[in-house]
Amino acid sequence: MLQGHSLAIIGCGHVGSYVLTEAMASGLFAKVVVVDKDSSVAYGEALDHHHGTGAPARRNTTVIDGNYEDCRDIDLTIIAAGPSMLPTEGEERPDRAALAPHNAEVIRQVMGDLSKVAPDAIVIVITNPLDTMAHIAATEFGYPEGRVFGTGTMLDSSRMRRLIADRHNIDPASVQGFMVGEHGLSAVPALSCVSVAGFSNDQLGEAFGGQPYELEELADAVVGAAYEVFNGKGWTNAGIAKSAIELATCVLLDERSVYSVSLPLNGLFGIDDVSLSLPCVIGANGVEARLEPPLNETEITKLHESADAIRDAMRKAKVGNFA
Repeated sequence: MLQGHSLAIIGCGHVGSYVLTEAMASGLFAKVVVVDKDSSVAYGEALDHHHGTGAPARRNTTVIDGNYEDCRDIDLTIIAAGPSMLPTEGEERPDRAALAPHNAEVIRQVMGDLSKVAPDAIVIVITNPLDTMAHIAATEFGYPEGRVFGTGTMLDSSRMRRLIADRHNIDPASVQGFMVGEHGLSAVPALSCVSVAGFSNDQLGEAFGGQPYELEELADAVVGAAYEVFNGKGWTNAGIAKSAIELATCVLLDERSVYSVSLPLNGLFGIDDVSLSLPCVIGANGVEARLEPPLNETEITKLHESADAIRDAMRKAKVGNFA
């Protein structure tokens, strides 16, 4: 008997609710289950989107509020549970790592309950600090390698491509490039790998106009772009929700697309026992392959510094070697 794809969204705050909106718009899912510690929020979000399926040209997706039992044998789960950063006066770029101790408890509760009912699901983690939370989810609950991963620097990479496109007055879809390392303050643009129609980054000015970005300038601009949104409206949710559903699409359609996502690193670039982002092939089994891009020496040095920043968050949350 033919059955449609199913999705569970755990956590329905600013981010989870936007993930739900993108999921319903995608038309990919026959069933969506919304789980939140506040059952009334989950109920309201599910009912709101249930009513939305009556609009013209919308798919008749079943969307319900539920609990973990309703997630039994779910195909794919996106975790957005746990509090986010809050804007504070005088601190324009608060570090996501401060959330590590509390959100580690949240992720362990969520994964503990989920693993009992959906041990074969693909799990995509959004909760911050992303790399530390992805490491907990991927290493502590017995899931096969690659089936649990974090959105990582996929969003950072989108922001980077947008910034490069804006500087050179071109479509970001034409920009090939990605960021590596932490989803956070130490994220590293792989500037030596950026290209547009075969032109490298240092050739973009001559080809399209505008001054090409330098590495430090671009790294700061990408981080700054995130906090510009954060300080403007108090949170970020649109870009990350689109990223999560794009990854879900790659899995469900077995697209084998290449995106920079976060999962445990064991030896690449001489880095062990930490989760961070590198380009990966995303398909039906989650992360099908992890790539070792041709970074230059400066980028590799900064990647190691980024790994150290993630270890600081892991230490705060008592994760991995710091347990």
